[in-house]
Amino acid sequence: MKIAVTYQMGQIFQHFGHTSQFKIYEVNGDTVVSARVVDTNGSGHGALAGFLKDNDVDVLICGGIGGGAQTALTEAGIKLYGGVTGSADAAVVAFISNSLKYNPDVHCDHHDHEHGDEGHTCGEHGCGKH
Repeated sequence: MKIAVTYQMGQIFQHFGHTSQFKIYEVNGDTVVSARVVDTNGSGHGALAGFLKDNDVDVLICGGIGGGAQTALTEAGIKLYGGVTGSADAAVVAFISNSLKYNPDVHCDHHDHEHGDEGHTCGEHGCGKH
């Protein structure tokens, strides 16, 4: 099994669509066999699910994630464990031991805002609504 974690300096990066790296763990039973950090090479939101699928990832552990990315992961056959914080390595160990604390209803709040002319606050995050 392969487990990917959004990654930044040892910690779980908190915005799936903006992650520049994943740490991908190869797991056999309850043992981590190998782990490597891979760059996303500028892939964003929609392309990241394909990136993970191309790397044969079965499970994603991350912080915040929007609905579109969740759908893309489901379509790619990747199981999501979102709303996780802290050490990437510790999260994988917790996942393997069935003790990972995650939020099954994780949601990235900045995707739920009005896109009218007045009060628009999307900024630079590239929500894909324009």
